[in-house]
Amino acid sequence: MQYELRQQVVEPKRPTFQHLIDRFGDRPATRYEEGTIDIQAREHFHYRPLWDPEHEIYDDGYSALRLADPYSFLDPRQFYYFPYTVARAALHEAFGNTMSYIGERHLFEQLPAEWRQLVTELVVPLRHYEAGAQLLTSSATRFANGTSISQCASFAAFDRIANAQMLSRVGLAVSEDGSVLSDGKRAWLDDPALQGLRRVIETLLVERDWAVGLIGLELVDAQLYPLLYRHLDETALLGGAGAYSLVAQHFAGWYTDQRRWLDALVRAWLDDPEYGGSNKQALAAIAGEWLPKATEAVATLAARMDDLVPEAKASVAVAEQRSKVDEALRTLGAM
Repeated sequence: MQYELRQQVVEPKRPTFQHLIDRFGDRPATRYEEGTIDIQAREHFHYRPLWDPEHEIYDDGYSALRLADPYSFLDPRQFYYFPYTVARAALHEAFGNTMSYIGERHLFEQLPAEWRQLVTELVVPLRHYEAGAQLLTSSATRFANGTSISQCASFAAFDRIANAQMLSRVGLAVSEDGSVLSDGKRAWLDDPALQGLRRVIETLLVERDWAVGLIGLELVDAQLYPLLYRHLDETALLGGAGAYSLVAQHFAGWYTDQRRWLDALVRAWLDDPEYGGSNKQALAAIAGEWLPKATEAVATLAARMDDLVPEAKASVAVAEQRSKVDEALRTLGAM
């Protein structure tokens, strides 16, 4: 007796979940949509938070910035757990390869003295800045209303602690006994060049509005990251500090990716049909309060960089980047 194997296709009775059909129509949904939209609970809560009985566990009242439909914002990267972990695994493998290359060729040992001092005294201590940023984005993960936002914030929180670990790895590569890391902690607590950044982070940590924390942090990032990982990168290439340039490219690439979802979220806030006007006022107030503080903090760091590496002209770069941030905010209508 012979048997013939045949392939049979069983058509599904419906292309996706009913709540997605109700929202988008009877079409197949993407994995991102199925793993993101309308996932957060909306009803049947047992109790309100005992420490804040005025709000539900998930409540848009935790921030002045609101969306009539939280899922009007979607991550342009379409990240849910699987593609996020794949992307970050590739990023950290590339960083590991770079560090191996630097180590095999002893490139950190060949850094000019002023660049070595800049890396150890000003760059490596910023792992504490990244650790603070991780706490701020974790707050957004907890209090943001809607999985599409909280999911992005949770991924950003993991990214931030990973950035801190990468800077720690740089510190260990520069000084194998770990002294650069312990010195960096003392610098974060005491060095005048870093106190502006520390003050901004610690003040934002006690801010109750999670979106203020997120936007305030971004106003610092928007000036700090271009200074550290683009402007100094170019100067390092010309100044014999190629090892720094090799490291900086990874942080610059990460920040470009980070901006994609933050920019989309700000646009969603401003374009919201119900809350767009109030969101615009709230964003303008946040920028008005936190942008000068962010600029002052980064400018203080840049002034010390100019002391160490005058050809970097870091203070000039900060002023130019502040102008770009101002222009971007005006374009968005948030100033």
